Amino acid sequence: MDERQARAWLATAVQEARAGLAEGGIPIGAALYAPDGTLLGRGRNRRVQDADPATHAETAAFRAAGRQRTYRGTTMVTTLSPCWYCSGLIRQFGISRVVIGEATTFHGGHEWLAEHGVEILVLEDPECIAVLRAFVKDNPELWNEDIGE
Repeated sequence: MDERQARAWLATAVQEARAGLAEGGIPIGAALYAPDGTLLGRGRNRRVQDADPATHAETAAFRAAGRQRTYRGTTMVTTLSPCWYCSGLIRQFGISRVVIGEATTFHGGHEWLAEHGVEILVLEDPECIAVLRAFVKDNPELWNEDIGE
C-alpha cells in the first residue's frame, strides 16, 4: 500500500479519535475503505459514551459501512494496533489490509493478522502516539479497563 495514501486515510481515523476524546471517550478512531478508495464507514471507540464494551473503533467503522457482499480488497485504517477482538473481526470478514497509526502504546494482534495473510502497514504516526500517551497518562484506570487489564 502506498504510504502517502495510507496517511491520507489515517486522517479520517484521527478525526474520529479526536471526536471521541472530545466526548469524554477513549481516543481511538477507525475507517473502512473500499478497494476503489471509497470511504465505506468510519467510527470511534464509544465504550464510555454508550456504556457498551463492544463498541471499539474498528467495530464502529465496520458497522457504519453496512452490509457488503465481500470485504476482500478493503482496508481498515485505525489509529491504534487492533486488539484481539477487532483483529478477529478483520480476519473473520476477510478485510485485506490494515493501516495502523501506531503500535507503540498498545501492541495488538497485527502480527497475527500478518501471519494469516492480511497486509499490515504500521505508520508510527507521532500525533497518534502523542494523543494516546497523554490519554493513558491522564486516565490509567479507564485505559486498563479498555484493554482488559
